[in-house]
Amino acid sequence: MGRRPSVFVRPVSREEGRRLQRISRTAKDPVRLRRAIVVLMSAQGQTVKDITSLMQVGEDDVRDVIHAFNERGFDALDPKWSGGRPRAISERVREHICLIARTSPADWGLTGFTTWSLSKLADHLVQRPVVPRISRETLRRILRSGKVSWQATTTWKVSTDPDFVAKMHRILALYDTPPTDGRVTCVDEIGPLNLQPQGQVLASGRQARRLRATYHRYGEVMHMLAALDLATGTIYYRIRKRKRWREFLGLLKALRSRWPGEKLYVVLDDFSPHKHAEVRSRAADNDVELAFLPTYGSWLNWAESEFAALRYFVLNGTDHRTHEEQNAAIAAYVRRRNARAEPKTNFALDSPIRQWTQYPAQAA
Repeated sequence: MGRRPSVFVRPVSREEGRRLQRISRTAKDPVRLRRAIVVLMSAQGQTVKDITSLMQVGEDDVRDVIHAFNERGFDALDPKWSGGRPRAISERVREHICLIARTSPADWGLTGFTTWSLSKLADHLVQRPVVPRISRETLRRILRSGKVSWQATTTWKVSTDPDFVAKMHRILALYDTPPTDGRVTCVDEIGPLNLQPQGQVLASGRQARRLRATYHRYGEVMHMLAALDLATGTIYYRIRKRKRWREFLGLLKALRSRWPGEKLYVVLDDFSPHKHAEVRSRAADNDVELAFLPTYGSWLNWAESEFAALRYFVLNGTDHRTHEEQNAAIAAYVRRRNARAEPKTNFALDSPIRQWTQYPAQAA
């Protein structure tokens, strides 16, 4: 068998050469990239054998690319995917399946279960019959492409506070335009801080370490009283055995002494120690305004997200044996966080609450 004659691309213009170089540098599709390089190398005078050796591709593939470019030009660089065999389930039937998946089994007179599973839904589709047969994997793909997923029911707790909107707007005003004569802080409590193993969610692929299932909580519990300064983003806190009005008043005194000469605006919930007569009296005498959140409006407290982060990054996945050990971990986290703190601005700018003129009867 004789040696096959070498094949080269037709003469390439300067503009076509620049276009080939651009494709070879920027193409995202590996097939288009490889074909552009083959044509470019052939245009530079390299033989099929040389291209095969350098590109690690078959000789027939190189020849096919060269012939195709000579016939169709740059269209030959784009892969023509065949797309596989035709779908056995039409688009109309797929939409019908997604509609059924969004209903409840009770809507079809089915008893014994209230939620679909892939196997139950597949059996129902065959029995109707929507399809002659369908596998769970095919059904899963159809539901995923139709953006159908089963989610847990959420709850909506209705507030009985008649001044909900007024209080909310007061809090938002403090966030949006802090008074020039003082300092805005958000106060809340974290606790109880127990000495017990805390679970943790890890990225897939990592095996979480085992935690002891039996333990004794002889170390009592502690409580963290903390304040978030919106002007700097700094957290100030103290850990106490109780969270009575006395402990809360101690935190207010510490905050008051930190910014002498400024009025102190404190955003806080309606926890009974916060509303104690002694607390209100001392606040009024020391130029401290207590801005109470509306009932069931704790999500308006900017400190909530900061304290949620503390639980996630410091307490989850731990098994502290003493409160001293736990307190040291909290202190290390707060020091690191405060060193990177920035002013807190732009609270829920795009939230529907900005348009509320009355408290909604149910969740949006």
